Order: sequence, then C-alpha cells, then structure tokens
Amino acid sequence: MKKTAALIVAAGRGVRAGGSVPKQYRVLGGRPLIAWTLDRFLGHPDVTAVRVVIHADDFAIYRKATPEHPRLLPPVFGGETRQETVRLGLESLADDQPERVLIHDAVRIFVTDGLITEVISVLDDYEGVLPATPVTDTLQQVDANGYAFQTIPREGLWLAETPQGFRFPAILAAHRRAAAANATFTDDAAVAAFAGVPVKVVQGSGGSNVKLTTPEDFAMADARLASERFGALDDIRVGTGYDVHAAGPGKSVMLGGVKIAHSKGLIGHSDADVALHAVTDAILGAIAASDIGEHFPPSDPKWKGVASDKFVAHAVAEVKRRGGAIANIDLTIIAEAPKIAPHRDAIRTRIAEICGITPDRVGVKATTNEELGFIGRGEGIAAMATATVRLPSGASR
Repeated sequence: MKKTAALIVAAGRGVRAGGSVPKQYRVLGGRPLIAWTLDRFLGHPDVTAVRVVIHADDFAIYRKATPEHPRLLPPVFGGETRQETVRLGLESLADDQPERVLIHDAVRIFVTDGLITEVISVLDDYEGVLPATPVTDTLQQVDANGYAFQTIPREGLWLAETPQGFRFPAILAAHRRAAAANATFTDDAAVAAFAGVPVKVVQGSGGSNVKLTTPEDFAMADARLASERFGALDDIRVGTGYDVHAAGPGKSVMLGGVKIAHSKGLIGHSDADVALHAVTDAILGAIAASDIGEHFPPSDPKWKGVASDKFVAHAVAEVKRRGGAIANIDLTIIAEAPKIAPHRDAIRTRIAEICGITPDRVGVKATTNEELGFIGRGEGIAAMATATVRLPSGASR
C-alpha cells in the first residue's frame, strides 16, 4: 500500500465568518468544524497519515477540538499566507516521504469518501489531481463603481475544490520553487502548474463540497448537519427529570456544570449539581432507562464528590448506544438565590458541551418560589428538566 498523507490547512483566521474563534474551530452539530473534517480523512482506509497545519496562537484550542488517533500526527505551525502554510506542512512531511499527499481546506467538512478515493486513484496515472466543478452561471466583470461592463465566457471555467492531490516529491519541489521566486498563487494546482507539474482535472462534488466562509455558509451547514444527523431518527421521545438538594455549609454551588459563588453550599453524595441531576434523569427517562439512582447509587462510595457531568455523559452515551441523538434540553432552576441570569449562557454552553449539541438546543430558565416553602426559605434548590431524544425506528435496549 502506498503511503498517502493528508495535509489539512487550518492556519487561517476566518474573519469573514464572524464568531469569537477562527472558523475552523467554530462548533456545528455539537463539534468543531475541524473535527468533522478530520473524521473524513482519518476514517478513509487509503489515508495513512494526517497532519494539520495550524496558526501558532491556536495550539490549545486545536488540542481541545481534535481527537486522539494513531494516524493523526502532531500539528505544525503555518505561515502568513496559505501558500506558505502549505509549504511548511509539506516540509514537515519530507523526512517521512509519503508517495502521495492530499491538500485540503479544514473548513470543507462535507468532502466525501468517494471524492477522496477518486483523487487518490487518479494519482496512479498523473502527478497532480484537481477536483472541480464546471461553472454554470453567467460571470460578469464589475468596475470600481459597481457596474457590470463585461461578460466573461464560462466555457472552460471550473470551480476548484479540495482535496487537491499530488505525488509528494513533485508538489514539494513546486512549492520550494515558487517560494524561491517569490511567486504567489491562490491554490496548490496553480503552484504545480507554475513549476511545470501537469494537473489532471476530475469532476468534483457539484457544489456540495463547499468551503464555509460566510455566516450564510455556516447557517446552511448547520441545517445540513442537522438533516444528516436527525433525518433517519424519526422515533421522537421526551423525558422529564426533577431533583432537589438541601442547602448546607459552603461558599458556592454547582449548577449546570458551572461553579457559582453563594453564601451556602448544597448537600449531596456527588457534587450536588441539582441541575445536571435533573438533566440526567430527563435523558434517561426519554429512553426508558430508569433513573440516576439506579445507574449511580448514592450508597456506592466511588460516586462520592464526583462531578455530575459524568452522570449526564453516561446518559448521553446510552442514547448514542441506541443509535440516537439528543435534540433538545430544557432546564428550569428553582431558587431564591443565587441569581441565575448572569450565568445562564455559561450553563447553556456547558450542558451543550456535555450533550454534544449546540447551545441553541439548550434552554435554561430560572424562577423563585416566591419565598414559599423550603425553597422560599433558602433551605434548598430544585431543578426540573425536559429532554427530547430522537431514536431510529425500532430502537431497543
């Protein structure tokens, strides 16, 4: 088997996409974009190694976003331009000398196994391969004032995609030559052509292998992932959960996986996170899998003081074991104090992380008990949760 490396380009800043992190680390469908992309290549039987080229400032966020895998090599840092980033990535592979390399944009998460296979197979006969789709729309050249002044013939024009595949020695030499000549190009097929490396064009994905760039692209991708994820999960289940913990000595409480300063603590065998306990029971109830007490009996000393996110993660794993997915979590916290509103977004984000969903699928509300009863007297905090779960038809234990 020939050695085929995949080089994932992930050093850009992604400013057009918006958001607080570079777009390759934005979360869609409960996972960072780069994790979706890596799945495509790490899961392909003909890809023997994968290396990601990242920005020097992104090492920590990269490690958090990516899985451990025996074929995933340590990341390397890129340069100021995409072309320099690719060259540095190729140089990092030089000692291993793979026969072939696939160069792919990290934010093209919808690349298919079939396209990867096609590019690799064509490299048996050609030094370079470019997947592309013929242009079908009319192209207009526009002047500086925003007026169309010339129609561009579309015959022979193709929209380039990635992965672009090359025999490794040829593309490494081409990038070195372009760097020495201070020649700049927008993709690797152009670098190869500059160096005299012939690049064979093959039919791409017809627009489905889109490079996520704008907020509109991300909205489309989120909808597409949801459709792919939930399309066959037509058995919809709903479960509810309720929990209460008494107040006790302490200076903080855990609520929804977030530590909140408070004049009291909560008493419980674990970390007494009443919100996550309610969420756990709601998820387990949706799949008719009993309750938190059966899965994590308080009589068992190994659960003493444990973080309650482990309970929710276990319930989520039970859903996945049945081939299902969490569609929505709705949580209500009932307490006179502390105030929940300042921590609402942090709680939503944490529950979304544990459940593997996006924060827009988590509702968090809070109410007081109008100073009535034990909650109204500040003697405890309660929580109610509802979980919506989607399972494949006929799913069973």
